Amino acid sequence: MTNFVITVPGTFVIDITHSMRSALESALASQHTDVSRSEGLDLLSLNEDGTFSVRLEVEAPDRYEAELNASRILAAALKKAGIEEADAPLGPPAVTGIDSDL
Repeated sequence: MTNFVITVPGTFVIDITHSMRSALESALASQHTDVSRSEGLDLLSLNEDGTFSVRLEVEAPDRYEAELNASRILAAALKKAGIEEADAPLGPPAVTGIDSDL
C-alpha cells in the first residue's frame, strides 16, 4: 500500500459559516497525518469566491483507488458538517503527493 496526498477541488454555492468550516475540518482531521503535516499542507483552503480545495492523505494500492477514496471521504465529511452535496460540487481529484517504501 502507498500513502497518497490527494487534492479535491470544489465550490461552495452557499455561504459557509465558521461553525460549518470547523465541523468540516474536524471531520477531515484523521486524514491529516505525517506526510501532509511534514509538508505543511492545510486540510482545507477556502477562497473568497467560494472555491476550495481539500488535501487528504489516503492509503491505497494505486492512484485510482486513492482518488476514489479521497472523494468518498470528502463527501462524507461534507455531509457530517451539514453541507449538502448540491451546495458543494466537487471537481476531479488529483494526486499531489506520494509516500511509498518503493
